[in-house]
Amino acid sequence: MPPQLPWLEPEDSLPDPSTAWGAGSPAPGLLAAGGALDVAHLIAAYAQGTFPWFSADQPILWWAPDPRMVLKVAEFRLHRSLRKTLQRFRASMACEIRIDSAFSEVIRACSSTPRNGQSGTWIVPEMVLAYEALHAQGTAHSVETWVDGKLAGGLYCVAIARAVFGESMFAHATDASKIALAALVCICRHNGIELIDCQQNTSHLASLGAREMPRTEFMQHVQSQSARPPIPWEFEPVYWNELLKSPAPTA
Repeated sequence: MPPQLPWLEPEDSLPDPSTAWGAGSPAPGLLAAGGALDVAHLIAAYAQGTFPWFSADQPILWWAPDPRMVLKVAEFRLHRSLRKTLQRFRASMACEIRIDSAFSEVIRACSSTPRNGQSGTWIVPEMVLAYEALHAQGTAHSVETWVDGKLAGGLYCVAIARAVFGESMFAHATDASKIALAALVCICRHNGIELIDCQQNTSHLASLGAREMPRTEFMQHVQSQSARPPIPWEFEPVYWNELLKSPAPTA
């Protein structure tokens, strides 16, 4: 039997991530339930490597998985097909990457996209409002793929200084979300950020170079990067250069 799950009142702090349910439990990585989704609690949660994830019929659930899925930006796999897509994207005057110009549109589009093949969404209205507040405060960001003046895809993430936590992606056009992820990789590379948190292990993320990291190592990364100066959240087309000049994969 797993230990009793802590129930949090709105004013309570989160437990230590090391107390999250472990392998063999009904929900490995589950840390606590309840609490609040306000800006202060969300920032405190991410600063200790914890994130909320729950469905409409559940209370707020907080997670700190072990191991943690991360994408080291130096290991991002730019497959041949995506490389060609990015080259065409960069060359077209109709295509651009924008940062934080349509955060609400991005998160609401993500909320209609099921996660990991699930039938429902985990980005419930309460989560949308919470992350819109976090964006207004300057801690949540959107990376957006625009084609012909229309939002074609994108992602949103959380940044505690230089600790970057990927949240969700969507695409209205083929490869639009992958283009946004590649742009986020470029932003991180340009600013010396080593990895992007991916939260959970999926075959799609693994195909792009993400891999698992022990929670203790991940927490050390978060703590060190949270103490560094924040980066400017912006994208310049020249950022593509370093990614596109990297050697093509052999397979």
